Amino acid sequence: MTAPRRVLIVGGVAGGMSAATRLRRLDESAEITVIERGPEVSYANCGLPYYVGGVIPERASLLLQTPDSLHRRFRLDVRVRHEASRIDTARKTVDVIDLESGRRTVETYDALVLALGASPRRAETGSSIPVLSLRTVADADAIHSSLTRPGIPVVVIGGGYTGLEAAENLVSRGAAVTLVQRGEQLLSPLDIEMSAPILAAVRSHGVDVRLGVTITGTTDGAVALSDGTSAPAELIVDASGVTPETQLATAAGIAIGETGGIRVDASCRTSAPDVFAVGDGVEKTELVGGGTALITMAGLANRHGRMVADIIAGRAPSSRPALGTGIVSVFGTVAAKVGWSEKQLTTAGRDFYTAHVHPASHAGYFPGAETMSMKLLADPLTDRILGAQIVGREGVDKRIDVIATAMHAGLPASELSQLELAYAPQFGSAKDAVNMLGYVAENTRSGTTPTLQWHELDDALTVGAALIDVRTPAEFAAGAIPGAINVPLDELRERLDELPDGPLIVHCQVGLRGHAATRLLAQHGFAVRNLDGGYRTWHDARSARSGSRT
Repeated sequence: MTAPRRVLIVGGVAGGMSAATRLRRLDESAEITVIERGPEVSYANCGLPYYVGGVIPERASLLLQTPDSLHRRFRLDVRVRHEASRIDTARKTVDVIDLESGRRTVETYDALVLALGASPRRAETGSSIPVLSLRTVADADAIHSSLTRPGIPVVVIGGGYTGLEAAENLVSRGAAVTLVQRGEQLLSPLDIEMSAPILAAVRSHGVDVRLGVTITGTTDGAVALSDGTSAPAELIVDASGVTPETQLATAAGIAIGETGGIRVDASCRTSAPDVFAVGDGVEKTELVGGGTALITMAGLANRHGRMVADIIAGRAPSSRPALGTGIVSVFGTVAAKVGWSEKQLTTAGRDFYTAHVHPASHAGYFPGAETMSMKLLADPLTDRILGAQIVGREGVDKRIDVIATAMHAGLPASELSQLELAYAPQFGSAKDAVNMLGYVAENTRSGTTPTLQWHELDDALTVGAALIDVRTPAEFAAGAIPGAINVPLDELRERLDELPDGPLIVHCQVGLRGHAATRLLAQHGFAVRNLDGGYRTWHDARSARSGSRT
């Protein structure tokens, strides 16, 4: 009789528990042991900020499974407060320490899955002020209990997903929050013009945002910042990022990739025989560039854990490259992205074209429509979608998911215009926002409507182009780009002789009327380009840049 396969999984939560439970569903006879250093093996870490803020009132709601529930349902041997201290890949053993009793055991395996995760990247504060992270239930408990009174001053380090969620939920608990961000914008995965609405939302809710600075030290009740200012603090929440947990793998001779994560192939196999790795501690192959990246998303961890279980059970799947799809909601403003940003493409020397649109979340005549800002990046030769970013309030999530699906399927950018999406006035428009992005992409790539980006405008004006604002006089009076000449679109045909000689750049509020003006003027012999995304995109970019200096 063949001995049952012994599978050892080091680490729980998303990747490890997905591997364990999927494997049990495929193989009832396998001996599956999960070693978890912490007190909880399965919890909703993405919900931690919302427990701090009281949105999730019950702590127990965060605890998805316990060792007992996992044993009852899946017959898993789950050992919390146990730490794997050493792996011997030649003998196929793992040394394990019971952190409560100190007892040491040696566990054998036929297959080993490392779901080691990532640890918080600690900012250097030199602080006597308590510094807490927000990665575990214990972290959330500590922050929750530290908010002892309304108005307690808290400094949050980091303007990424976790930092923004922490800031929002600390405000909801009555804390006076200062957010310190090393970079010049919030949400660095976005391009700067797309980050402006997030900055405005955070500041409008009383958060003191300090951009382009770091903490250099502390005094009693305050932190000192690199720009010479200070901020009051009785608590610091460090959300400055994470680093892969690789010490155990490194000591076992398992290869580490250039990104600092454990190197794996398309099947999540490490360099050691019968050893797999999944989750935040593992580098992923990403779709756009084909290289490796650290992408710490729960969805990928779950998917890869499931795939490894399939492989151990005798199936032969392999992972698809990662898109890096992400979304965050901050004070009701939602930001989402997929693929690469313009910053990444420029740094990599990639050719691309850009399309900005600002459509409504649903039909404008139906109550409650909200404006979204959408940006698409695509390859000018192949029309392959390279990335997208969306910021708004309603409807952001479903649009980014449509574009992520299109990227996964290899759909060209212009083909977004052909998607047949669900329509009713309370959900979308007859020409959905994604369709509009496809129309603009098609016109841009084909040269039907030549465009100019907001960051190219100053140079174009310097070398002699004239800027024509085709909005109404009332819109022009409410705010205009310096040097623009106001000729409303509806008067343009009758006022062609008033236009300056030489190249023209036209713009409206969001780009649609500018598109019409560009087509009109081109057919009258003018050399003309449309300012992509119009005044709205230009204004957001300027607001974000000026906001980084205030």
